[in-house]
Amino acid sequence: MRASAKAIGVSLGLALQGCSSPPPATTEAPPTLDAKALMDPAQCKGCHPDAFQEWASSMHAYAADDPVFVAMNARGQRETKGALGSFCVQCHAPVALATGATTDGLNLGDLPASQKGVTCYFCHSADDVTGTHNAPVHLASDGVMRGGIADPIHNIAHKSGHSKLHDRGSHDSASLCGSCHDIDSPHGAHLERTYAEWQGTIFSHGASELTCGQCHMDGRKGPAAQVDGAPSRTVHDHGFPGVDVALTPWPDSDLQRARVQASLDTTLHAALCVKGANFPGATQIQVVLDNVGAGHAWPSGATQDRRAWVEVVAYAKDQVVYESGAIADDASIVAHQDSDLWLLRDCMFDEQKKPVPMFWQAYSVAENALPGPVTNVPSNPDYYLTHVVRTYPRESSMPPTLATPPDKVTMRVRFIPIGLDLLEDLVASKDLDPSIVARMKPITLASTNLTWTDATATIKY
Repeated sequence: MRASAKAIGVSLGLALQGCSSPPPATTEAPPTLDAKALMDPAQCKGCHPDAFQEWASSMHAYAADDPVFVAMNARGQRETKGALGSFCVQCHAPVALATGATTDGLNLGDLPASQKGVTCYFCHSADDVTGTHNAPVHLASDGVMRGGIADPIHNIAHKSGHSKLHDRGSHDSASLCGSCHDIDSPHGAHLERTYAEWQGTIFSHGASELTCGQCHMDGRKGPAAQVDGAPSRTVHDHGFPGVDVALTPWPDSDLQRARVQASLDTTLHAALCVKGANFPGATQIQVVLDNVGAGHAWPSGATQDRRAWVEVVAYAKDQVVYESGAIADDASIVAHQDSDLWLLRDCMFDEQKKPVPMFWQAYSVAENALPGPVTNVPSNPDYYLTHVVRTYPRESSMPPTLATPPDKVTMRVRFIPIGLDLLEDLVASKDLDPSIVARMKPITLASTNLTWTDATATIKY
């Protein structure tokens, strides 16, 4: 059963005092960091400089500073007359919510950096996940920083402990990530489904299992802390590359973009075929997309805000004879007039089934993302669920063939994390600085950048 989307998902544990036996005597010095210090990521930097630097440049650290989040939260609070409440901030600044520093995120600009974003304390003090969506994460108040190391060494800064929620080799670890990456709207629409999507793929079980951390937190050998006597461990990158990027000055933003690009470049396989290339009036272009690299659907996350599309251009003697999805980088793909367009995104609808642009208005969602793989057995018909084929021109065209046979056809998949149409809508409502729109650049997935020529007639797959 799903927990209520209106409930505040994050809570701080309370120490129980009663008639329990006193703790055993110990000669170890008590930790030097109190609860307030543990909540400040800057305190982590001294012993964990690499993890801190990676986190500091990540979208987790940026979560409460992201101008799109700030704009959407402000507009949502205004349009719902405050009913949106903690909906956004429960994932974007959960420590501030748990400590009472904010209730709706409207004052985040006045809070210290330690209260903003998805912080070290939020992840590493989590001791339980009580649901599947909308951040049902319980934070312990015992001062223990939890991680994936089975035998943490004693240190003077804080108590340490192993947790399956933080061990990327444990199936349970996906629930910690999934708690914020699976979101129901205030009206019950299943907006973000990354965790649910992963649960339906081969990557959630068996020999093919790959947890969120195994894809988004690369492992390497080295000490977990820069202190004397720290042994070599398998430690994990805290940059968490996905698809979103910083849109304002942010540490290592160029590296962040490069890592997002590298991740996307291996997500899809593509094939390009031209049928009837030598027969005027009978030529068709066929594009195949295969979601082989994502452990969930693609695109995923805030798919209602994502825009992914296929660009196909056919040439005859260097003249364009057909195109679909070919637009300028600063143009909105949603506003593009193209009856053949293959656009991957979610559409949201209100209670009367009318399209709506903002998540707090959504009662239902229609999706057309590429599904994740459910089997790796080719003889199983479900093996081809990810193998999606599109023919150009579409059947709705009359006739559904190219009048002029091409001698060259190019294709590529383009992707933008937040659609320009949505950003322009936020600018129009005066919630977003217009300069932000120009900073949202489309990405081309390298594995889908293919060319067919009549001379070579080759297919790259």
